[in-house]
Amino acid sequence: MSDNIKEAAEICPIKHIAFIMDGNGRWAKKRGMPREFGHKAGAKTFERVLDRCNERGIEAATFYVFSTENWKRSEREVNALMKLLEDYLDECERQIKDGKRNIRFIFLGDKTPFSPNLRKKMEDIEKISAHNTRIVNLAINYGGRSELTYAFNALAKEGKKQISEEDISNALYTKESPELDMIVRTGGDLRISNFLLWQAAYAELYFTDKLWPDFSADDVDEVIEDFKRRQRRFGGV
Repeated sequence: MSDNIKEAAEICPIKHIAFIMDGNGRWAKKRGMPREFGHKAGAKTFERVLDRCNERGIEAATFYVFSTENWKRSEREVNALMKLLEDYLDECERQIKDGKRNIRFIFLGDKTPFSPNLRKKMEDIEKISAHNTRIVNLAINYGGRSELTYAFNALAKEGKKQISEEDISNALYTKESPELDMIVRTGGDLRISNFLLWQAAYAELYFTDKLWPDFSADDVDEVIEDFKRRQRRFGGV
C-alpha cells in the first residue's frame, strides 16, 4: 500500500459503502461477446474494488451480486453466474484459510433456492471468516422488500407487540454492519433497484455512467473524495 493510501485509510470518512454493480451485460455486448463474458470481467472489478475498500480502511462493503429478480434472466446466464459464484467461493475459502484476507463474509438474502452445495459453501465461509474484522456483505438472492418482510416476520415470531426502528435495524441481514454511508451505482441508471431500502434512508447516492467492468480502484478514491464534499444534515439545517 502506498503512503498516500495509508494516510487516506486513517481518515476515510466512509464506514459502510455499497455497490450496485450494473453494466456487465452491456459491456460485453459492446465487444460482441455474450453476457457471461461481461460477468467474468465484472468479477475481476469486484476484486479490485474490494481490495481498495480494504486499503482505504472502510469497515464494511456491500455488493449487490444477484437479486431476487435476476432469476428471470436466461437459464444460460443464471447458470454462468452460479458457476462464477461457486468458483469465487472456492477461492475465497482458500484465501481465508491461508490468512491472506482479514475479511468477514456475510451473505445477505435467502439461500434456500441455491443448490445444497452452494448453500454449504456460503455457510462454511461465514463460519470460518467470523473472527475477521472487515465485513464484506454479498447480497445474493437479495431484495430490499424481501429483507424487510424477513425482518418483520422474525420480530413477529419473537412476539413483539410494539416494534421500534432499532428492532427493525437489528433484525435485518446487515445488522452486523455500521450504518450505510454511500450507495454507488454504475451503468448510468438512476435508481436503487430494491437494494438496501431501509438502510438507504440517509445514505448518500453516487451514480456513474461507467459500466461495472470499467470501474477502477481510482474510482473508489473519487467516490470517497466526493463523499467528503457532501454535507450530511440527516433532516437538520
